[in-house]
Amino acid sequence: MSNTVVALLFGGKSSEHEISIISAKAIAGHIDEKKYTLYPLYISRKGEWFEGKTAQAVLDLDMSGLLKKQSLAETGRQLQAMTENRQEDLFSFDFRQKGIDVAFPVLHGTYGEDGKIQGLLEMFDLPYTGCGVQASAMAMDKAVSKICASAARLNVAEYIAVSSRGYLTDPSPVHSMVRERFSVPFFVKPANLGSSVGISKIHDYSTLQKALETACRLDSKIIVEKAVNGREVEIAVLGNDLPIASPAGEIEPGRDFYDYTDKYISGTARLHVPARIDETLHASLKESAIRAYKALGCAGMARVDFFVENDSRRIVFNEINTIPGFTDISMYPMLMEHSGIGFSELIDKLLWFALEKSPS
Repeated sequence: MSNTVVALLFGGKSSEHEISIISAKAIAGHIDEKKYTLYPLYISRKGEWFEGKTAQAVLDLDMSGLLKKQSLAETGRQLQAMTENRQEDLFSFDFRQKGIDVAFPVLHGTYGEDGKIQGLLEMFDLPYTGCGVQASAMAMDKAVSKICASAARLNVAEYIAVSSRGYLTDPSPVHSMVRERFSVPFFVKPANLGSSVGISKIHDYSTLQKALETACRLDSKIIVEKAVNGREVEIAVLGNDLPIASPAGEIEPGRDFYDYTDKYISGTARLHVPARIDETLHASLKESAIRAYKALGCAGMARVDFFVENDSRRIVFNEINTIPGFTDISMYPMLMEHSGIGFSELIDKLLWFALEKSPS
């Protein structure tokens, strides 16, 4: 795979735009330059694709502490200024003419993990890292992924899926159903967003309406889900037809739950790699992760998230992330490194798996 040209796709239209840039910077910093030529492609919040100096300038942007020291709005203004009047760097989707061999999408959330970018790349017959269109779309939808997990005989927390339009048109039936089925605490979540964006933990029914309205503004479908009293653990899975699973990593939230602020701004969460569980439970979690991975038809990589109930030790499937974070604090590369696969080797394997599953 020497002299392979890799298009690194980052940014995007989702609420995880800045996290995508940080992940892309980490990949750019660890890719083996002797084997690969990096071709940065930055996608603005407006959906414009930039190559050349503009894409490189965003990739080179110092993001250290940016989310902590500046507001996200200020960060957005800075990025917007870097792309204004830069028509000369607009990308014309001539992947093959540019000599690009394979794409590495690091687009978290909507338009990145939901199958849309994967479908576009397939239209151009360009191999890409990670899951395909169908697996990406199913994994992105928390309700659909729970249906697949249940079909694979995995436990899921009690939940209901609600249409945002239906709720906003007539909220009373939803309020009644939630009060009837869920005792506090429980969660309200957008069905198709990542990084815990828009998630509320309900401790008092008086906050239910606001939480539902917040989630409805972010997604066309929302999830109301019973809170699990237990540890939050994650497994990194790597591979195509014969995937491998890492040991579990455990998240100890610094707040009420592991939300966006806890992940990227306050930095108060503690990560335990490996998780503080015994070998028997570790083995069960790894087997469950592989089962979920295969049930959704995943390829390349995914991070599978579970809860382990405190009293029963029952393993409960939470969700699956097909383009997990690659930042310095992200669990996926940490877990792979604990498995003996360093960051550079991980990139190498992901690119190899991309070319292996490509029909061309």
